[in-house]
Amino acid sequence: MKRLLALTLSLLAGCTVGPDYVPPETELPETFRASVPDADLAPEMLARWWTRLDDPMLDELLERATTANLDLRRAEAQLRQARAQRRVTGSTLLPTVTASGGAQRSESSAEAGSGARTDLYSTGFDASWELDLFGGRRRTQEAADADLQARVEDQRTTLVSVLSEVALNYVDLRLAQRRREVARENVALQERTLEIVRAQYDSGVVNRIDLDRAVANLQTTRAELPRIEQVVTQATNRLSVLVGEMPGTVTELDADRPIPQPDIDVAVGIPADLLRRRPDIRGAERRLAAETARVGAAMAEFYPKLSLSGSVGLDALDLGSLLGADASRFALGLAGSLPVFNAGRLRAQLEVQDAVQEQALIAYEAAVLGAVEEVENAIVALAQEQVRRATLAEAFAAAERAEAVASTRYEAGAEPFLSVLDAQRSRLSAQDTLTASEAAVTSNLIRLYKALGGGWTPPD
Repeated sequence: MKRLLALTLSLLAGCTVGPDYVPPETELPETFRASVPDADLAPEMLARWWTRLDDPMLDELLERATTANLDLRRAEAQLRQARAQRRVTGSTLLPTVTASGGAQRSESSAEAGSGARTDLYSTGFDASWELDLFGGRRRTQEAADADLQARVEDQRTTLVSVLSEVALNYVDLRLAQRRREVARENVALQERTLEIVRAQYDSGVVNRIDLDRAVANLQTTRAELPRIEQVVTQATNRLSVLVGEMPGTVTELDADRPIPQPDIDVAVGIPADLLRRRPDIRGAERRLAAETARVGAAMAEFYPKLSLSGSVGLDALDLGSLLGADASRFALGLAGSLPVFNAGRLRAQLEVQDAVQEQALIAYEAAVLGAVEEVENAIVALAQEQVRRATLAEAFAAAERAEAVASTRYEAGAEPFLSVLDAQRSRLSAQDTLTASEAAVTSNLIRLYKALGGGWTPPD
């Protein structure tokens, strides 16, 4: 009988109810529809994509952000919490043992008894163990393991986002500084133009309207400087916060530097790579695994529970006899339970968990679709902005030539001043638009690297 009971318990201990998790099969296109000129397929470049920008200051900021950014620090704390929670869950699979000890003195009343005084000393160990007959606790442990892995991916997702946000704000800062430099150059140019027009006005060569137009043109350009200064300050403050510093304390950013201009040789890869590299997709898959395991834990609640308990100890009426042979005691117990009536609570809990698992599957599928969309859009944006930048460069060169001709002809008296103003405005607009496009190319490249899950190295 004992052997039969032991065999039965052994077989039951190996039974695990509920669905075994199988990673979902996701149909993905073989290639991305859009493409980047001269793109290669080397995924190792994604791990440190910012080195393609060749900007030591940006490298330093990213290094500081990885150690001091508050979002990253919070994600790391959440990861430590998940690790501790996993240990808590794992402990439920093992027996619980507690030690106890005590001393008690009692004295009955003379009316109720003899009025005698009694001492009692005791010490011992108590143990209890709920057998995981149908795998409910093992499913909970599976869920905790998957939750921990999801938290790891959350930390990586935060890292990817922080790296790209630092880089994008850095480009915004350099763009604002470049616009400020261009505005100052144009103010100086328009001041010289105003001097020429004023001299001609004083000589009676031109009328008042030309002078007023020159003044209005100069003041309009000057009016842009406060707005640009505001953008510079805001970008500097944002970068300071991203690297864990008080706003405005990263004084190294005050010096003007050019907008990073990388060579466009992008590691695009194939759509299936996203499932292996994008940490948000990896995290969504792990959450689906966790919720699948919890379905099994909910199903296990329908089955019997069996608990073992026991205790050993020493009891004595005086302290000196506590270690004697006659002071020992022990007890063993076996208890079982089976849900009979719970007003449909267990069935409802299982339905709740089934719905939660379905939501996790939908969230995973949405993460995959969103990732492919993000990459496709980023590729198109980068490729089209490159075309736009080349066209704007030609437009700017033509505007410069037109301005030079108009200024020469005006000084020679062969062209009205209005032509000079139009040429200056066209050249200024073309220069500003070209500068913004150069920054947009770099920003779109950063967004593409983020969409591809760049910034960390996946485990083998």
